[in-house]
Amino acid sequence: MTIRQATIEPSDAASSAAAMITWQATHRARVETALDQFLVTLSSSAEASRLWDAMRYAALAGGKRWRALLVYATAQLGGAEVAIVDAPAAAVELLHAYSLVHDDLPCMDDDDVRRGQPSCHVAFGEALALLAGDALQTQAFWVLAQSKMRDPAAACALLASAAGASGMVGGQARDLSGEVATVQDLEAMHRRKTGALIEAAVMLGAACATLTPAKRAALTRYAAAVGLAFQIADDVLDVEGSTLDLGKTAGKDAAQNKVTYVTLLGLQNAKEKMRALCEEAQQALEIFGTAAWPLKALAAQAVTRSH
Repeated sequence: MTIRQATIEPSDAASSAAAMITWQATHRARVETALDQFLVTLSSSAEASRLWDAMRYAALAGGKRWRALLVYATAQLGGAEVAIVDAPAAAVELLHAYSLVHDDLPCMDDDDVRRGQPSCHVAFGEALALLAGDALQTQAFWVLAQSKMRDPAAACALLASAAGASGMVGGQARDLSGEVATVQDLEAMHRRKTGALIEAAVMLGAACATLTPAKRAALTRYAAAVGLAFQIADDVLDVEGSTLDLGKTAGKDAAQNKVTYVTLLGLQNAKEKMRALCEEAQQALEIFGTAAWPLKALAAQAVTRSH
């Protein structure tokens, strides 16, 4: 029997909140199961087992799985079979986990805490953490290549573009360059460093679905707005949040004299821009009517999350 994504549309605020809690729990459980299955080592050597331990530590350490939920929510709009969506949802989370492992390394952001526990390099050593990040990245593409999506090669190309020199890694390099000085510079950098993978999550979901060109264009606008809103929320949380709430070290931006939306716009103006982008994302989904309620809720969560 073909199992498709649930499309129950809540009728009021209370039922909407309850429906979203249930929807998220269901789909988080799916991606957690998929990740666990994709991270089982078949090697008997101690060295390989230790590497897989580090990979599992980094990828299965919790988190809200917000990017994976974007994949599921988008695919749902086009009536995709949920079993097909598990692979791209897991691939996005594997890629994201790799980026966090590398971001935390002493040569990068040098952070000892991630998702409320010691960073991968603290738990396993810097060299093994580096290799675990590398392996998580390649595992993401293996998962996509082995998937039952209509065009796995195109899915791999989409994720590679978002993750590589023209996307997340290129944005990270720009961040490290110290050449970001204006709001325009910051936006261009974060659309690559943070936004590209978020946009890829949405478009991988769209690749599982049957959607018109107009609806795909609307999703592109949604993803661009929500990706930037997510980053501004990060900048705000670094100022207002605590390490306990965030699951990572708070106040790092100020300590490292980083240029952020808060330093360039001020805290209140940054919040206003964040809210405006969230509204822009919500409006982009009007073409879908009430069926887009999970994506709308995820956009709101991007700017109201604690971590």
